[in-house]
Formats: sequence, structure tokens, C-alpha cells
Amino acid sequence: MPKFAANLNMLFTEVPLLERFSACREAGFNYCEILFPYDYKIDDIKIQIDRNKLEMVLFNLPAGDWSSGDRGISNDPAKIDMFRQGVESALKWAKTLNVSRVNCLVGKRLSDIPLDVQSNTVKENLSFAADALAVEKIDLLIEFINHYDVPRFLLNTSKNVLDIMDEINKPNIYLQYDVYHAQREEGNLAGIMRENLKKIKHVQIADNPGRNQPGTGEINYKFLLHEFDRLGYDGYVSLEYIPKPDTWKSFEWFANLGFSL
Repeated sequence: MPKFAANLNMLFTEVPLLERFSACREAGFNYCEILFPYDYKIDDIKIQIDRNKLEMVLFNLPAGDWSSGDRGISNDPAKIDMFRQGVESALKWAKTLNVSRVNCLVGKRLSDIPLDVQSNTVKENLSFAADALAVEKIDLLIEFINHYDVPRFLLNTSKNVLDIMDEINKPNIYLQYDVYHAQREEGNLAGIMRENLKKIKHVQIADNPGRNQPGTGEINYKFLLHEFDRLGYDGYVSLEYIPKPDTWKSFEWFANLGFSL
């Protein structure tokens, strides 16, 4: 049975974020993740994790001004210092919250900078981040995002990420495999998992179209999640979906597809 985690930015949005930890525990989860914890006090987050006996398994490196459309800054040569400061901030949070995986969103293509310059900047920044995180035995994950949801995002496919991983060649860099983005961009979900199992450290799920819970769209999650088990995937499977019609009702998919927490 997969180790399911709740994404607290997507689920339990019926209550403020700091109240979602207790809702997560009440629903039966042992694991959670969050996009960006940095707008909160680190002690407030830690109190909620400890009080509710949860394990936070993932959060993202700082990714620029999210509200203005930024989806990462690692490709911007003018923001190398900002990126590195973000790595140091993430390290502090990860050590305090005992998180062993940090994800990087690399950013959107910049129209005024040659693509090869952006690509080299990404590789230099990811190499720096991997080395800094490795000191604390933390893994760096890299995520691809489909070009429909985020036009101009620099990495759109699993191959894009795997190619960069091969070039950087650091032992603590892994692919974060988001099934929703994969389905929109490339398909072959089980095949990619089979071929790259050792390079995948974290999985996120949502159905397509709509990015709602499994069972609402075209992806055969009953097969896919059992296939992950059969292959021996031992990482987390995070629910990063838009719950329909609400969070609690959306959890009916577990029983409908033969799964449980």
C-alpha cells in the first residue's frame, strides 16, 4: 500500500493553513507536504507537526514572487545570490522540521537571456544546492511541469529532468514525478516509472482533466498505484489535487479504488 501524504496547500483549504495539520491527522494521514513554509514562523509549523504526530516529507525551495507569476529562479543569472540564499533558508527549515527532501522548481524561460545561458545557470545552481543539502543528508528533487498549466516552464517532461540529472551527476538529486503533469505532457506513466524507478524519490497525484482526485478523470489510478507497489517504489505518494466537491468528500476515492490510509 502506498505511503500517502497530504499536500496542505491543495487539501483542507476549508480552514487556515495552520489548522490543516490537525485536519490532516483527523483524516488519518501520517505524512504531509507543503509548497512553501517560509511565510510562517518556523516554530508554529513545528508545533503543529509535533502536536499532530505528523511527518513532513517535502517542501519547495523558495521560487521567487509566486503571486507575480514566478515559478522558480534557478535559471536567472541575475538571481544566483537570491537562489543560494533560498537554499540556506530551506536548509534551516529542513533541519528544524526533520525533512529529508526539498524540491526545486527551476523557473520559466526568460525572453531576454539566451537559452544556453539559462540552462547553464540551472545546472550550476542545482549543483550548488545538491552539495549544500548533501551535508545534512537531504535529497534535492527536481520537478517538471506541463506547458499547458505553466507556459514557458523550462522543464516539461521527465526526460528534461533526467537529462539534467545525468549532466550534474550528483548522488542526492532525484526526479519528482508528478503524475498529473506527466499525463498532460507525455503519458506512458507506468513505463516511465518502470524505467526510472531508482531515480524517482517522490510522487504526486491528481487526475486529468481538472486536476481533481483520482477516479474523476482518465488516469487508471487503481492500476497505476498497484503497479508502483509491484515495482517496489517505497517513497511517498502525495495527494496534490483540487478536491471536488470538498476535501473530505474527495477521500471517497480511496475506498472506490480499493485503497486506504
